Amino acid sequence: MSRSLRLLALLGTAAVLAGCASAAPAPAASENQLSGTLEVYAAASLQRSFDEIAAAFEAVHPGVTVSTVYDGSSTLATQIGEGAPADVFASADEKNMAKVEASAPDPQLFAANTLVVAVPAGNPGAVASLADLARVTTVLCAAEVPCGAASATLLSNAGVTVAPASAEQNVTAVLTKVAAGEADAGLVYATDVVGRDDVEAIVPEGADAVVNRYPIATLTDAPNPAAASAFVTFVLSDEGQKVLADAGFRAP
Repeated sequence: MSRSLRLLALLGTAAVLAGCASAAPAPAASENQLSGTLEVYAAASLQRSFDEIAAAFEAVHPGVTVSTVYDGSSTLATQIGEGAPADVFASADEKNMAKVEASAPDPQLFAANTLVVAVPAGNPGAVASLADLARVTTVLCAAEVPCGAASATLLSNAGVTVAPASAEQNVTAVLTKVAAGEADAGLVYATDVVGRDDVEAIVPEGADAVVNRYPIATLTDAPNPAAASAFVTFVLSDEGQKVLADAGFRAP
């Protein structure tokens, strides 16, 4: 083969290779390129921790804005079942996560919590044990809410019957009434009283036997599935777990 023909052959081969290279698929977008709004539905007891986690997540993914909805897990599960546009659901118990199993097929446990008796600062009702809840003005979570179900189990185990002044739809409402002096006592999660000076906490006998385990899941019809998956991973990461531990949550 002449030198000219060899040169033409080499040029042809180079053109073919260049064409193959240009046809190669573009690399996948980095997680740091996540964008859009992320709707996180979370149990009321997670508010302080998830506000911090959401801010840290946004710092890592500046293109994402985390919008959080906090309420009783039963209320959130109902809203999700009715089509609320949630990307992530974090429940205060496994029972309410199971209500949306079709939409959240792969929940993962990420935290645990126990109950304490919350009383106003100074403990005006002189509450010392679960038995005292029967003689003072007591507020509890409603039975369908995780903190309400746990409260019922704790009181039943102790053989104590309480007629609550009110049954609240989330644990935040219980704590608000106690802190305002509208009740002498209420059963809330241990994490709810951390860092507060307007309430005091009494760890009741048998509290360690009643543990709420918190699952989190990306919803199958999440409007922003990539960001949802990344958020769940962040909650389960060392950084997310540290935030939860600092707030008083236990490992699941």
